[in-house]
Amino acid sequence: MFPTRNMLIKDHRVYVAGHTGLVGSAILRALHAQGFSSAIVRSRTELDLTNQEAVRQFMKEEKPDYIILAAARVGGILANKTSPASFIYENLMIETNIIHAAHEAGVQNLLFLGSSCIYPKHAAQPIAERALLTGSLEETNAPYAIAKIAGITLCQSFNKQYGTRYNSVMPTNLYGPHDNFDPQTSHVLPALLRRMHEAKLANDPSFEVWGTGKPQREFLHVDDLADACLFLLKKGEHPDLLNIGTGEDLSIDDLAHLIKEIVGYKGSITFNPQYPDGTPRKLLDVSAMTALGWRYRITLRNGILSTYEWCLQSGSGAFL
Repeated sequence: MFPTRNMLIKDHRVYVAGHTGLVGSAILRALHAQGFSSAIVRSRTELDLTNQEAVRQFMKEEKPDYIILAAARVGGILANKTSPASFIYENLMIETNIIHAAHEAGVQNLLFLGSSCIYPKHAAQPIAERALLTGSLEETNAPYAIAKIAGITLCQSFNKQYGTRYNSVMPTNLYGPHDNFDPQTSHVLPALLRRMHEAKLANDPSFEVWGTGKPQREFLHVDDLADACLFLLKKGEHPDLLNIGTGEDLSIDDLAHLIKEIVGYKGSITFNPQYPDGTPRKLLDVSAMTALGWRYRITLRNGILSTYEWCLQSGSGAFL
């Protein structure tokens, strides 16, 4: 039997850590849409999550019923390659401060958001949860992955020692509104979307994609992830580590051509193999989530289209 968790109800006070980011903002939207009016949020200027004493004091004062830990320093291959110390340090500090302070304040329910990069570079495909710690990580984002693995282990350790109900979900590659579209620090899909848009405006005759285009990647719209998280929080029993994804993937080559079609770019696409490809394939085994009764709803084409429209219409400055 899995540990019994207190099922989330609308009267519960839910603290969403990282509410302005891609994942946190989607979870906050989902909470509001489903009638949860007591969400707790703090901006980065109001609460520095790398400050242990500040987090401890916040947790003592608020004592939320549930915590959704979506705060993290994230980025693509280039960002991970150039700032590995920042990625491991900041993520370790955020996780340890929140998880430990939650326990000290008597908070029994916590959902930790990890990443599919926690799995070995050459894990059998699709990647099941049991593959964790069975092989070497992809070198380009190992510091970030190690921090996330530490977060999972922290949750499991607190559950074992103190009987808490801290569980973890590992989403596949995410995209959607409020993503990071900076070409220097973003992940592949938002980076391609912005650069393709700029190439269209500039009437560039060709568009370069880093790497060979051969790696296979899986993508999940962030609103589907938010739906999955609330689905799990409202259930009573489930494993403490779960993959969340679509169970479907495509090559970076195919992704680039799909974005080209959606954006309306008319030039040609070329690939530069001098840049690293990263993990050859990263498809999650989502059978455990499927067995619980959850499945994604937003197709990749529709999701990219709606994200592109959001970037153009929201006035957010996403492409500026």
